[in-house]
Amino acid sequence: MQVVDYETASAGDADDAALWLAGDGQARRLSLAPGTELSYGLGDRWCAGVREGRRHEPCSNERAPYCDRHTGRWACARCTGNCDRPLDSCDEEHAVYLAAFAPETFKVGVTRSWRLETRLREQGADRAAHLRTVDNGRTARRIEADIATDIGDRVRVPTKIRGLGQPVRTAAWEELLAGFDPVERFSFDHGPDLADPPVAETLATGRVRGAKGRVLVLERAGSSYAVDSRDLVGHELTERDERSLQSSLAAFD
Repeated sequence: MQVVDYETASAGDADDAALWLAGDGQARRLSLAPGTELSYGLGDRWCAGVREGRRHEPCSNERAPYCDRHTGRWACARCTGNCDRPLDSCDEEHAVYLAAFAPETFKVGVTRSWRLETRLREQGADRAAHLRTVDNGRTARRIEADIATDIGDRVRVPTKIRGLGQPVRTAAWEELLAGFDPVERFSFDHGPDLADPPVAETLATGRVRGAKGRVLVLERAGSSYAVDSRDLVGHELTERDERSLQSSLAAFD
């Protein structure tokens, strides 16, 4: 059985995050709802192939999580609005937003208006502000590129992990928003409550404490671990992982 995909809590067909496991051309959804017990080890890793619903096309190429043949190229990834709107979605109404990640990391982003809250949850944002609504993606990208020169337009997963369990520094967030006139504000409570920062690790054994975007929090032997779900994709699942791992500070209370 191989991990071939993952879902954030907002992207799936339920209220929980999930992993997709596949074998013999069939895929099944493994819920990562809080309280779920995982007892897998991680074996070899290779390309996760293609999943379409519950059908899976395997790939034996060694590169993971996806080989060049199965790595998509998103046309908008580095777009700054200097384009001819190549996708149908470019002509849809877009929202420009600011997102905050605890304790004090901020970014600007754009998405189609109808996906705004979903996109924020997918990213694991703690707070957000909808700045503007515009007619198309090209205009939105131009506005984003202008704001990004001062604020930035991406946040790495290790930065998000370091902020787990911490609140957003309200004064810094309000100072940032003072230069804008938001249409709407958002505040998210992803959970779980953590007394100490979790240890960043790649594992699939432990009790699910919660998920924040693509970051999964597991409890194992009194310690909390933060797992980037993308780092699980491509791995073969084996028997329970019995490795000796670095403990979090909470394990010594």
